[in-house]
Parts: sequence; C-alpha cells; structure tokens
Amino acid sequence: MSTVTTRLVPFGNYKTWVRMEQPDAARPEALPLVVLHGGPGMAHNYLRNLGELASTGRTVIHYDQLGCGNSTHLRQSPADFWTPQLFVDEFTNLVSQLGLSSFHLLGQSWGGMLGAEIATRQPVGLKSLVIANSPASMELWTQAASELRSQLPAEVQQTLTVHEENGTITDPAYLRATEEFYRRHVCRTVPTPVDFQESEDQMGADPTVYHTMNGPNEFHVVGTLRNWSIIDKLPAVEVPTLVVAGEHDEATPATWQPFIDGIPNVLSHVFADASHCVHLEQPANFRKVVADFLAEQDH
Repeated sequence: MSTVTTRLVPFGNYKTWVRMEQPDAARPEALPLVVLHGGPGMAHNYLRNLGELASTGRTVIHYDQLGCGNSTHLRQSPADFWTPQLFVDEFTNLVSQLGLSSFHLLGQSWGGMLGAEIATRQPVGLKSLVIANSPASMELWTQAASELRSQLPAEVQQTLTVHEENGTITDPAYLRATEEFYRRHVCRTVPTPVDFQESEDQMGADPTVYHTMNGPNEFHVVGTLRNWSIIDKLPAVEVPTLVVAGEHDEATPATWQPFIDGIPNVLSHVFADASHCVHLEQPANFRKVVADFLAEQDH
C-alpha cells in the first residue's frame, strides 16, 4: 500500500506541481525515484503507473514540468525561454525544495534527454539514471523518424508530405495520417490508455512547450530542439545508467546507441513487441526491469 500527496513547489516566480507516492512499508535503503516526463510538455499523467514502484518500498516522485499539466503555464513566453537549461534548473530547484540528499532518476522520451542533461552536470545525490525510449540527438531522431515513415503505406506518406509542404498540418486528413505512425511506433495499446489520453488532452489544450521545442508531431521536428545533442557530453555521466527501448520504438537503436558508446557504466534492455510507451504496453515487465536495476544501485 502507498499514500499519494501533491504539492506546489516554488520555482522563482513560478510553481512546479509535484506528486509523491510514498510506501506504507518503506525500506530505508530504497532511495526515492524522480520521474521525468516526455514531450516536452506531455505532463506526468501517462507515466503515473510508475508510481506502483512504491510497492518495492521506495518513494516515487512525479512532477509536471513548467508550462504543462498542473504547473505554471506560460503561453506568451518567447521561444528562447524554453531551453533544456530551464528544465535542468527546475529539476535542481525541485531536488533542493524536497530535501532529496540521494535519489534515482528515470526519464522517458524527452525526459530521458533531460535526464542525460542533468547527469552530465553530476548533481550531488544522483545515484543512478534510467533513460527510457530516448535519443541522444535530434538529428538521429529525425533520421529514424524518416526511416520509419518510409515504411508507412504510400498513401499515408503522400498525405503527410502534401500537407507539410502546404503548411496545412492541422487538416483532419493530416492528423489521421499521423495516427498511423503513432499506432505503430508510439503506443500500440488499443484502446488508448486513459493515462496517455489525459496527457495528450492537456498538451492539446496548451501545446506551447511541445510546439516550440519539438514541432507539431513526433516526426516533423522543426522546433528549438531540432539541433540538440548530448553525445559529446556523455562521458561526464558518472552514475550507473540503464537504457531501455521497445522493439518497435520510434527511438530506434541508432538513436540511443551513443548512450551505450559514451556513458562509462551502462546497460541496455530492449523490450520485444513493444514501442515507445513500453511502460503502458508491458507495465509489469517494464517495472520489474527498472525495479531490479534500482535495487542494485541502492547503496
């Protein structure tokens, strides 16, 4: 059993919303796990089932990053406001405000990119890192997306291309075509899990962060992150790291291989018959792999 509490943490003039799931039977050696959601701007909801890791005796901390979910929204902020450093600073403030002296970190998709950014800065207290379904650079991400897109039915590819060239990416036909890519490589669970839909809906209500940093969808990356890369900095990651992905993930092996090549102490695991949201498609299996890794780093 566990107890869930929420709170707002001050971050300069803003507020970061935090959800803490604390086990009723805590294990003293089990360090807290901080979870970084994706998007950017996707909010914590779709990762909420990772809170069940509290059953292993550790506290699980989710939070909504600035600009989405229950945290402060900033629809009028200019594009250059939304930088990886902003979210590193938000995380650093959160750890300080919560008084976390030792902790594990798990990031999914953009959250894994952010987790890598954080880890290269070698923060005090970080004991391990899990990078889930994440690329080491957006150039590799877009290359993988192009390759996967080329495997879509010809008529779907044509629809995507025509509307992108015409700038009509809000057309219903374009949106239907993107769904084919999502069904194959983002979340293969049918019907769409409620937690995932909640995050989708809130991002649709305020897509500021996602549209500014990424773009209109997963494979048309035209935002401020389009030239992002962490590859050259990866040797600075000192903590044990687990890199995980799905067999049919939009984060293909080529996108995360630099993590394996660059991080000194690293393991990898690929989940068969899964895509980008392994934690929703194979929740028990995903949590077991993560829990086993974290347990080995609890010291």
